[in-house]
Amino acid sequence: MNKLTERRDVNRLIFLCTATYFISYITRINYGAIIAEIAKQTGITNTLLSLALSGQFITYGCGQIISGYFGDRIQPKKLIASGLLVASLMNLLLPFCANAMQMAVVWSINGFAQAFLWPPLMKEMTSLLFAEDCKRATTIVSWGSSLGTIFVYLISPIVISLLNWKYVFFIAAACGIGMTFYLSRNFYEIPAMTKAANKSNGPSRSGRENIKLFFSPVIFLILLAIVLQGALRDGITVWMPSYIAETYHLNSAISILTGVLMPIFSIFCMQLTSLLYRKKIKNPLTCAGSLFFIGFTASLFLAIFTGKSTMLSVVFSALLTGSMHGVNLILICMVPQLFSKTRNVSIISGIFNACTYIGSTLSSYGTPLISDKFSWNATIILWLVIAAVGTILCLLSIRPWKKFQKNLEV
Repeated sequence: MNKLTERRDVNRLIFLCTATYFISYITRINYGAIIAEIAKQTGITNTLLSLALSGQFITYGCGQIISGYFGDRIQPKKLIASGLLVASLMNLLLPFCANAMQMAVVWSINGFAQAFLWPPLMKEMTSLLFAEDCKRATTIVSWGSSLGTIFVYLISPIVISLLNWKYVFFIAAACGIGMTFYLSRNFYEIPAMTKAANKSNGPSRSGRENIKLFFSPVIFLILLAIVLQGALRDGITVWMPSYIAETYHLNSAISILTGVLMPIFSIFCMQLTSLLYRKKIKNPLTCAGSLFFIGFTASLFLAIFTGKSTMLSVVFSALLTGSMHGVNLILICMVPQLFSKTRNVSIISGIFNACTYIGSTLSSYGTPLISDKFSWNATIILWLVIAAVGTILCLLSIRPWKKFQKNLEV
């Protein structure tokens, strides 16, 4: 399979993938970012509004496996462009929904469409880039999610104050539709890309071999850890503005703005994680376990300072979600690359990422349920326990993974 050797072509591919992921996050996380404002303006409770998030995470998770399967067989451009276009159209429709159930249906379709982005992007990068370029590209492309989050949390309060919450979705839709047409015209101008994409339809491991691969106990432990990081990462990302608004009695625009700190921490954590993994810590489970422990420590301090300091609560929330973005980078982005010899990178990436959104689904509905019935302190204690269990799972996986990786390289 042809690899890109010209630095200009490599950088162009990285730019296109990063821009795609950046725009996808603008069309994906805006609902969660302004959910407190939607609740305020419509009178719908957080629990009912969270149905849309749960629906999105469920369809996104299921769609990951379907996308992964087709990502190994169909040119990535077709999957990525169609997914982004449908997601953009759902953003256009959501402001016209009359109730929480209609919002849930529209946002669930958005989630399914969004699923057709990451596995094909992973397939594209592993097919066209050499190993070191691919690791660097994966880290940079992952920044797209954090940069998209920063954009949403910065722009949303301004849009809400000048216009209203509905225009947050209209702007996202315009960005998504524009990016879809840009990709359609530019994605395949890179030399050898079309040829490589066509060759990706070549033979791969049989279904029986893949099933045997996934019945390994270490893979089971990794998938459980992925579920836990999904619960923490998205539970905090979605509900932190509501937590800040309700705990410190701030208006929704200010609480949304505090969310900017989370993706800034996430970029820092992902960059540090990438450097440590490539230069120092070669075992991905050692790296992931260290990050889970950082998340545990951040949860502990968050529990201590809840209700006492807005700034410290924001900082420790950001550190917790940043460490989970680091875990995501290792387990969802880096580990699937190690399966390149199986020629099923897309489906493996899809399965791993699907597990993230099992956790995301549970946290999107469970977080407001626990905080409404008990308190935000109870929710933070749950985050503490989840981070501790994640640490233990990764530590238990370190030695078995070394043996598994040797078999994988045969």
